[in-house]
Amino acid sequence: MNDNGFPDTNIPSKRRIPFSWVWVASTLLLCAVFAFASVPSVLAQVREGGTQADSVLRNRRYSETIQQVFNVIQRLYVEEVDSKVLFEGAMTGIFNALGDPYSAFLPESEMKDLNDTTQGSFGGVGLNITKPTGPKPDGRPPYVEVVSPIEDTPGWRAGINPGDLIISINGEATDKLTTDEVLARLRGTPGMVVNLVIQRGEKLEFPVSLTRAIIEVPTAKSAMIGDIGYLKLLTFTPMTADRAADAINEFKSKNYKGLILDLRNNYGGLLDSAIDVSSLFLEGGVVVSTKSRVATENRVFNTRRPVLVPANIPVIVLINRSSASASEIVAGALKDRGRAFLVGEKSYGKGSVQGVYRLDTAGYKITTARYYTPSDVNIDKIGIPPDRLVKFPEFTDADAETLNAMINDNKIPAFVKDNPKATPAQVDNFARTLEKEYKLDFSLLKRLIRNEQNRTAIAPVYDLEYDVQLQEAVNILRNGEYRTLMQTTKTLRALQEEASRDEELVQAS
Repeated sequence: MNDNGFPDTNIPSKRRIPFSWVWVASTLLLCAVFAFASVPSVLAQVREGGTQADSVLRNRRYSETIQQVFNVIQRLYVEEVDSKVLFEGAMTGIFNALGDPYSAFLPESEMKDLNDTTQGSFGGVGLNITKPTGPKPDGRPPYVEVVSPIEDTPGWRAGINPGDLIISINGEATDKLTTDEVLARLRGTPGMVVNLVIQRGEKLEFPVSLTRAIIEVPTAKSAMIGDIGYLKLLTFTPMTADRAADAINEFKSKNYKGLILDLRNNYGGLLDSAIDVSSLFLEGGVVVSTKSRVATENRVFNTRRPVLVPANIPVIVLINRSSASASEIVAGALKDRGRAFLVGEKSYGKGSVQGVYRLDTAGYKITTARYYTPSDVNIDKIGIPPDRLVKFPEFTDADAETLNAMINDNKIPAFVKDNPKATPAQVDNFARTLEKEYKLDFSLLKRLIRNEQNRTAIAPVYDLEYDVQLQEAVNILRNGEYRTLMQTTKTLRALQEEASRDEELVQAS
């Protein structure tokens, strides 16, 4: 090789190459040329036709061409290539070519995670975890950290706390494992024992043996805020509607006067689950419809459970930029049907439905239809606007740099560590100290302190002191404003038509 990385062509003229080697090299070259030339020859036969027969022939020839290229790489590529690598690369490329972020090839680990979510349960120990991708800023190994134990699971009953580090699993150190590898070791056949070594704080280290059990995917949290029922849905699984119904019945037993349905940061889940949840609030009628080029995918879905929340109970739905898919189906249905007032920020805007298909241990998901709200609009890439916009305080670029410096100074984690049972007064005083030092918003600092406290303890179901969107929802229900506001709300179709007219006026001017 020369300095540019190309083959060196300065071969001494006196060096003679045996004729037999010339013949072999020529034969290999011709084979390679023939093999690669055969691909364009097949492609050249593929012509755009108008009939169904032409389309079938075109599809078959493209499939044959892909197979030929696969075979050529297997036979002639300079190094041996694992066929699984080629397969996964080809599948990834096929789905990327669709230009649809929701259609994708799912390797084995992703398919397993998706199955756990859609089935609503899995065999495991009941720990939500996080795993740094590299050494921490303080140089410590990137061990697995417990975010929170799931209530009434083996991990929870063993007394494992948020913030605990899992040093090893069955004798294997976790700092060298990927997140997928950690999950593969924690999850598995119920009844099997998993041996952990836990580190708590600086010096405490102890073994814990957990027996795997069936773990239900966390899907709902609920509590009373005075006489208001608060229901937060985390995702939509086969169990979500039942858990929501349980919460609503609990609210009824406590004579609730209003209900807040929190769909913030809910990325979605199962279409059937979204329909069942909507049915708890709607007295019959349409929840959502789907439209597709495939006739069997054109469907209208009506309510299919008895209504649990009577019409005289006011309902507010909280949404934000991370409310997507099934969350938007529920929010859109309740808004279009005049059943709820929406508070927060515009939702994400995912108005499509995916089917999931298995390929041995792997699989793929593909968009099969788009869904439409009861007023017959699709919100894909548009989102659902709230009836009342409420945002959390935002910070400038300069604030971000200051915030980054404060985070690197590690002052908030150090405060929480030294004051595990800090009183509200102590938190306020510390936030004032940080406010003077870093010139950041006081309420933002208090929220950061609370987030760190929640990281090392079981987080409360709601946090009314710091959650401005929840505060607004509570205020609307308590000040008698709800009925008047509901008389002025508009369907999503009306809002989209208004936006279209406004856009036309701007263009005309």
